[in-house]
Amino acid sequence: MAENPSSGQELATLKYPGGEIDLDIVHATEGSDGIALGPLLAKTGYTTFDGGFVNTASTKSAITYIDGDAGILRYRGIPIEQLAENSTFIEVSYLLIYGELPTAEQLETFTTQIQRHTLLHEDLKRFFDGFPRNAHPMPVLSSAVNALSAYYQDSLDPLDKKQVELSTIRLLAKLPTIAAYATRSPRGSRSCTRTTR
Repeated sequence: MAENPSSGQELATLKYPGGEIDLDIVHATEGSDGIALGPLLAKTGYTTFDGGFVNTASTKSAITYIDGDAGILRYRGIPIEQLAENSTFIEVSYLLIYGELPTAEQLETFTTQIQRHTLLHEDLKRFFDGFPRNAHPMPVLSSAVNALSAYYQDSLDPLDKKQVELSTIRLLAKLPTIAAYATRSPRGSRSCTRTTR
């Protein structure tokens, strides 16, 4: 194992016919470390082969750790079994978004934010009338989710943290309502009203 003297980045050296290349080592939050192969093709002309993607990490995530063979699924380091037993959907949503389970005050604020955004724009409600009555709910739901950006154009910038947060809260809030519309439409019941507790 080598180290880049200018950045201090740990490196792995890969030897191939005709040369060698230094590749960054990516340290895992949990589980096995990885080697970043991004520059491999451009610098060597070689690609990697990993039949079945058995040894390939598809992304770098501080949110989720999965080891399917061992039956492990953790969100932010907390076992899914523990979350399923002790936390609500809203608490787990908060955990995934903000990195920690909410305090009572944070939970109350977050819940209020979500409750404020559960209703759909009146024009979006009519959107469901355009689908055949026998349409499967999933394409209806996915189409309605895609249409949200047309109705809520104040939160489209993926580089603006506040806009991303607002879009996330809206999606969490509106998805159950959209799902209700998507599943009721085939049965002829278009109206979905919300009750507030």
